[in-house]
Amino acid sequence: MIHHVTGDILLSKAQAIAHGVAPNDPFSTGLALSLREHWPAMYKDFRHYCQTTHPKPGGAWVWGGAEGSRIVNLFTQDAAYGQGAKPGKASVEHVNHALRELRQIMDAEKFASLALPRLATGVGGLNWEEVSPLVDKHLGDMKSPVYVYTTFQKGIAASEPA
Repeated sequence: MIHHVTGDILLSKAQAIAHGVAPNDPFSTGLALSLREHWPAMYKDFRHYCQTTHPKPGGAWVWGGAEGSRIVNLFTQDAAYGQGAKPGKASVEHVNHALRELRQIMDAEKFASLALPRLATGVGGLNWEEVSPLVDKHLGDMKSPVYVYTTFQKGIAASEPA
């Protein structure tokens, strides 16, 4: 069940937070930067993962923190190669594949709830009107709640229905 909410995704009570990135993403802007600042170990582990496995767009990588935090990094954008390189743009195809992977992760891990932003619409450059139907297609029939943060409000906890 999908719930559209307003607030700060970092204050979500969801068991997992998913967001879109590029392979080798520097996490230098937007939600990725906030996640890097909030969980520096996640970013360090992400860099190691990318350097050792060379992930492709359309996949996903799950990070688990010592205190139980779960971050699902969805590879929705083309890779950032080279020192200081910026991530490429997202594509509907990459988002579709990444959301399919997210659904498989949700089913396998049995996450009780998930929070995600308006995926691939910031740095990724896509329109929400293109992405929203894909979120509905892959996550709309989930039994556990999916909170889509449609509007960001720093420091404000969203009202996340059970």
